[in-house]
Amino acid sequence: MTSPAPTELTTPARPHLPEADATHSVLSALRSPRRLRTEVLAGLVVALALIPEAISFSIIAGVDPRLGLFASFTMAVTIAVVGGRPAMVSAATAAVALVVAPVAREHGQDYLIATVILGGLVQVALGALGVARLMRFVPRSVMVGFVNALATLVFLSQLPHLVDVPWAVYALVAAGLVVVFGLPRLTTVVPAPLVAILLLTVVTVAAGISVPTVGDEGELPESLPALLLPDVPLTLETLRIIAPYAVTMALVGLLESLLTAKLVDDITDTHSDKTREAWGQGVANVVTGFFGGMGGCAVIGQTMMNVKAAGARTRLSTFLAGVFLLVLVVGLGDLVGVIPMAALVAVMIFVAVAAFDWHSVRPSTLRRMPGSELVVMLSTAGVTVATHNLAYGVVCGVLVAMVAFARRVAHLTDVTVVDTGDESTRTYAVSGELFFASSNDLVYQFDYAGDPSSVVIDLAAAHIWDASTVAALDAITTKYAARGTTVTIVNLDADSARRHERLAGQLGAGH
Repeated sequence: MTSPAPTELTTPARPHLPEADATHSVLSALRSPRRLRTEVLAGLVVALALIPEAISFSIIAGVDPRLGLFASFTMAVTIAVVGGRPAMVSAATAAVALVVAPVAREHGQDYLIATVILGGLVQVALGALGVARLMRFVPRSVMVGFVNALATLVFLSQLPHLVDVPWAVYALVAAGLVVVFGLPRLTTVVPAPLVAILLLTVVTVAAGISVPTVGDEGELPESLPALLLPDVPLTLETLRIIAPYAVTMALVGLLESLLTAKLVDDITDTHSDKTREAWGQGVANVVTGFFGGMGGCAVIGQTMMNVKAAGARTRLSTFLAGVFLLVLVVGLGDLVGVIPMAALVAVMIFVAVAAFDWHSVRPSTLRRMPGSELVVMLSTAGVTVATHNLAYGVVCGVLVAMVAFARRVAHLTDVTVVDTGDESTRTYAVSGELFFASSNDLVYQFDYAGDPSSVVIDLAAAHIWDASTVAALDAITTKYAARGTTVTIVNLDADSARRHERLAGQLGAGH
């Protein structure tokens, strides 16, 4: 009788990264007419939406509109090649415009360009140092607040286009909303935002309706961007002027870009290379600076339009968004100039509604959510909307989350007396995570006057995380020693034992 053949063990296949997934590679898009059509049309829609925003961001920065438009072109094309998140769009942004505006106002355009180049170099350095790994410390509640805040900001940014305008604007916006929300129920062959833009443009031109247009936002360039070097002296004084703004621009741009990349990861259910995205943003800003652009980072509204509304999934859509932008503003500026702003307002309102996490604000969700999580979400969203700066909101949310976590964990520490039957020795069992928030009260949990001559502190169920805890244990030992009592600390795990051995008795009073 023969024994049965052994069962063959197989290792589960590892999930593919975005570039390995057939639906997220440029080559697969080029081979599939349907996929290629989606990517091309998505790029066209994004390019049309980028034009008025790039112009308005240039106005915020106090520079010629060409600097914003050229920045959007070079950022999109470069990040499509070197970035780590396929389908994410980078261009001129309000966050970067606000940071570099003082440089342009006080020192001129050449210093602004030098700031952009230096900021890009800082981003490359931070990317190489692994700053993207810090994203693991951003809690989900902060991400939810970030998403809801960006959706709110996108919506609020459209309101100025609805104030003191002809009544026809409201009718056109309403018609645009019907198209972008209703067309996907009938067909998804052509992106609804593109149909809305083309339809409303044809209607306004054919009927001669006088409404604000893209051309009213600012002058479009008539020539291609050219390679240039900023005319600034290469001195320490120049570095002193631009360095603070460059570092701030680098940090704000990276934070906004990495959070946007994480958001796209969640939407597409794929994983992106955040480290590559970090230094890729730097490379894109360096290229942008040398072509006379104002710098930028990931643009959240257009990224949501590209990924969520248009269904793009590859680098091709981002690359084409930049190419189409340049073609439209340089070669077809007269045609682009007649697009009614009402069409773009309708599209951006659609993006805001689609991006908002409506599930997070349902009464049933709010009832189940812990109070601390709700505070984190609201503080992130509130600060972001109040300051119009996503970086401020995220930093605030992370800080609130850290405080809430420390407060919650601090209350999980417990000190109990263990009955060992030995009256000459009292044993205390300490459980929980011991760090600055939980160990400050530890010193008050012992009966110094009533305990016998020998005390044992059992830390088998605890862990020492910082110097504050070691200092607290030193204080306990000192208080007992003043009364002639001997203290023995036992059952530390390996990490706690190393920390305690290294720091015990070395911190000094008051530490």
